[in-house]
Amino acid sequence: MILIELFWAFFKIGLFTIGGGYASLPLIENEIVDVQAWITLQEYTDVVTISQITPGPIAINSATFVGTKVAGFAGAVSATIGVVTPSIIIALLLARMYYKYRNVDTLQGVLAGLRPAVVALIGAAGASLFVAALFQTDGVQVAGVTVNLVAIVLVIIAFTALRKYKVDSILVIFLSGLVAVVLSFIGIL
Repeated sequence: MILIELFWAFFKIGLFTIGGGYASLPLIENEIVDVQAWITLQEYTDVVTISQITPGPIAINSATFVGTKVAGFAGAVSATIGVVTPSIIIALLLARMYYKYRNVDTLQGVLAGLRPAVVALIGAAGASLFVAALFQTDGVQVAGVTVNLVAIVLVIIAFTALRKYKVDSILVIFLSGLVAVVLSFIGIL
């Protein structure tokens, strides 16, 4: 039964994800953390972080991780198949329809209307991850709010490296992960 639940949960995520991996983050968080409670918000932020430094789309990496945690290898397979199945079906149908109707103005209007929604989903995902990373249960109390000072310092350094010094984003992600591992080994994080 859990394999079917995993498949269905990730099938819905795959079905309603429009705009790629980052747009899927709010849907994954809602379904997996809030509705199903298969993982905690902290584990979810870890999943997103790991998904950034491993090859593959975020939704597929998330499905594989959550499926493994919930039901082992079979769960990983079920969740992963669930998240990719809608994309395969929809891509085949849309490719056929787009080829046939690509010059119709209504279709161009629909595509133009989807763009702002995708931007909003990506912004919401970024804000949610930002808050989850900086305001956690472990940290320093500042005005009644728990703040992770180490995370704030890492965000400032990463932002400065990206914007001012134009350091490659993949290198910043890798180095941030490396710093977090080192800090966790010495007991700071």
